[in-house]
Amino acid sequence: MHNSKIGFVSLGCPKALVDSERIITQLKAQGYELVSTYEDANVVIINTCGFIESAIEESMQAIQEAMAINGRVIVTGCLGAKADKIKAVCPDVLHISGPHAYEEVIMAVHQHVPPPSDPFTQLVPPQGIKLTPRHYAYLKISEGCNHSCTFCIIPSMRGKLQSYSMPQLLSEAHKLKEAGVKELLVISQDTSAYGLDKKYEQIIWKEQNYATKFYDLCAALNKLGIWVRLHYVYPYPHIDEIIPLMNLNGLLPYIDIPLQHASSKILKLMRRPANQENTLLRIKKWREICPDITIRSTFIVGFPGETEEDFAELLAFLKAAQLDRVGCFKYSPVDGAAANNLPNQVTEEVKQERFERFMLTQSEISFEKLQKKIGSIIEVLVDDISAEHIIARSSADAPEIDGLVYLPYNSKVKIGDFIKVKVTGNLHYDLLAEELTT
Repeated sequence: MHNSKIGFVSLGCPKALVDSERIITQLKAQGYELVSTYEDANVVIINTCGFIESAIEESMQAIQEAMAINGRVIVTGCLGAKADKIKAVCPDVLHISGPHAYEEVIMAVHQHVPPPSDPFTQLVPPQGIKLTPRHYAYLKISEGCNHSCTFCIIPSMRGKLQSYSMPQLLSEAHKLKEAGVKELLVISQDTSAYGLDKKYEQIIWKEQNYATKFYDLCAALNKLGIWVRLHYVYPYPHIDEIIPLMNLNGLLPYIDIPLQHASSKILKLMRRPANQENTLLRIKKWREICPDITIRSTFIVGFPGETEEDFAELLAFLKAAQLDRVGCFKYSPVDGAAANNLPNQVTEEVKQERFERFMLTQSEISFEKLQKKIGSIIEVLVDDISAEHIIARSSADAPEIDGLVYLPYNSKVKIGDFIKVKVTGNLHYDLLAEELTT
């Protein structure tokens, strides 16, 4: 009997997850079967991450484990851009390709496991095979990045900005909605630069005129009638135009802006774009336009050259900005990143100490902000149900990175339902609520 069973391991960020979904969709359409163990697979595909050292280690371990148990491994993704590193440890991998090399992966699978002669393409749902829960999905709008931040090697791995066409994205978004998706998470390396490489070309889609640009894409997605959440939005001036579009029934009042630091000296060393913008004033303006807006950001502590004064400036910014959702990373040298050569590297002990002070400051801000929501009535989307709780998210919570809303168990509620709830309490990052009875 022909063994067309494929094992698949997807590591890294949501952008890598989208790559995995596309490969899996294609393989399922061709009649391959996905299996969950290395032993059962004829070949194993590993979609790797190569962004920071810990992610590289995780990817290398996954490759070595798959080689030891199965022995037939195809590697793709960000770490695939460093083929020599993989071959030094695992010289016998069948094929190595870099990120978003869908066709190359499929061809490698064909070479080592020919496709079944009778693929049941009708078994593939029209929106493809998703690796996320059924009620939300990622919409990747572009590949690559035009920036040259000193802590990052994404442009060298994923190349310059390449925007997907508007008709392709809008068609994909509509298919996902038709398949029951209630929330779209818009992602890319630099979401707000969408269309720049296409010179904002004009298109017609469903008898509507659009320019291939971020505003028009947001306006079109806003009409879908499902939650649309924006991630990885650089704070270019044109982002101000997006805020008035935000509402609770379409383009959510939620924006994920990776600010990375508040000290102009450190931002300059990081070579961050838009570092001259007066961020605090703009945040104030956004809140005036859209009082419901949730602002999420990520920061790096312990970047080379960061002094105690720079860090104090960052803490002062946190207190002034009162951001709703914040992530923090300790600077980690990445092989090939320009920041490795900067002077005045910060010790691990100082990084850890600053990380803890940062998180303590933000956790107090988060607790106070959530406390103010007690008594309010909000709509939540149900993600999971256990014997004790219904676990949901509000418009202020992106899956897997933000807080949750916990409700008492109710047998009538299903995963993917929207329900109205009253907030009854809060933890540092999560809310407690009860369902409103009609």
